[in-house]
Amino acid sequence: MSKRYHLYAIGNALVDTELEVSDDFLAHMEIGKGMMTLVDEARQAALVEALNSGGVLHRRASGGSACNTVVAARYFGANTYYACKVADDETGDFFVDDLRAAGVDTNMMNGGRPQGVSGKCLVMVTPDAERTMNTYLGISETVSVSELDEDAIRTSEFVYIEGYLVTSDSGRAAAIRLRELAEQHGVRTALTFSDPAMTKFFRDGLEQMLGNGVDLLFCNEEEALHFTGAETLDDAVASLAKSCRQLVVTCGARGALVCHGNERLHIDPVPVKAVDTNGAGDMFAGAFLYAITHGHSLAEAGRLASAASAHVVSDFGPRLRPDAHAALRQQILEK
Repeated sequence: MSKRYHLYAIGNALVDTELEVSDDFLAHMEIGKGMMTLVDEARQAALVEALNSGGVLHRRASGGSACNTVVAARYFGANTYYACKVADDETGDFFVDDLRAAGVDTNMMNGGRPQGVSGKCLVMVTPDAERTMNTYLGISETVSVSELDEDAIRTSEFVYIEGYLVTSDSGRAAAIRLRELAEQHGVRTALTFSDPAMTKFFRDGLEQMLGNGVDLLFCNEEEALHFTGAETLDDAVASLAKSCRQLVVTCGARGALVCHGNERLHIDPVPVKAVDTNGAGDMFAGAFLYAITHGHSLAEAGRLASAASAHVVSDFGPRLRPDAHAALRQQILEK
């Protein structure tokens, strides 16, 4: 059976607003640096008011971790679908229009969006290029199995599950059901831990989402150590390998590890001056998934992902222009 989509993903749909801030601003506002923190609407409104005088705005875009990944895969040339939930408000309109412009299909394009408030994320970037996120999930917190499209899942090569869904009961249930449907239809499964805070505070929920294991697991080194409780990366990798057929661990400036059975590939980093690490892991996953769904080896997928994530951290924002994706694809996969 021919597949309609290379990648079907689910995640928290958010409109990201990215700003440059100082470390003093984070300290003054008592914001935990370098991680995602869930906040309520009132707290986010207070931050926005403070940021109006204390931050430099860069851009606004449809976002959320899995959304960034499917857009990246789409810009490389994959056919992608994003399952999510946004409200019938201006933020929701912006989100859907942005996805449509990127060529990503979604369950939210058919009208009938519910009343409520769409999710928003403030992405604050400090001078050391570290990203800190304060997220109001809004209606995306209620994303559920109702947002799943079994026909689209059945006709996909891979499903991709965002670890942030672990924070809500309905989101976690949707993630588990997506994995089950994919397994039922012989579709490969991928999951990302998303953020160190998820592995630190929601480990049991992530174990439920993993179930008996996935085909491909993405995480960074800190997440790997948190989740396994291991003291070394080697021990963490050995532990995680029991939960997946293939494992990708990003290690920042040291590159990445790609593991399959007894095979362990080291992916060299691409040296750049980082100005904004927001979206690096999302881009890595999108590039990697594009490559392996288009007949390329794990080593080739790793090289494309490493180059793409290096490019994205060298400028502000979690995405690259479509022509930049094409140039990277030609440079690394088609030479």
